[in-house]
Amino acid sequence: MSAGSSRLTIAWSKNAQPEVAFIRLAHLRRLRKCEQVAAICYRMRGQGIEFLLVQTRRGRWTFPKGGAEPGLTHAQAAALEAFEEAGVHGRIEEESFTRYSARKGRASATEDMVVSAHLCEVSRLDPPPESNRNRTWFSPAEAKQRLREDRSAGDGGELARVVDRAVTRIQRWRREA
Repeated sequence: MSAGSSRLTIAWSKNAQPEVAFIRLAHLRRLRKCEQVAAICYRMRGQGIEFLLVQTRRGRWTFPKGGAEPGLTHAQAAALEAFEEAGVHGRIEEESFTRYSARKGRASATEDMVVSAHLCEVSRLDPPPESNRNRTWFSPAEAKQRLREDRSAGDGGELARVVDRAVTRIQRWRREA
């Protein structure tokens, strides 16, 4: 059963005969406003770093992200999102290297979320299980530009700072190695 078709059975009855209703787990997550996780996917090209962004159905570029999954660590849930949305196979950092705020929804009905970001060094890409996903590699400067498009200055700036923090952390690792 896929994550989108997960169901919860609830029984309610006056005379002990269960009536069954199906509720999507995604709906329950929205009700409890669960935390989001993101995979900040990167690769090294020569001396440079490239970031993998995916385009949403509405045309915005973003990091692969989704809800924290019950039974998974945040890193495991972020790795799952990277695979589902972009076909990523790689090594993900267990600890979140930063957190950022994101808004979900339209201007009239937005919901603020906290997103735990995990670095993921991409070793291989396969076709993503989710169809119609445009995934593209960008330099840090291009990634920041794409992440700012079609967003408020505050939201775009926050995503650009995630890229800056990721670059700093990756460069520190390379110096230490």
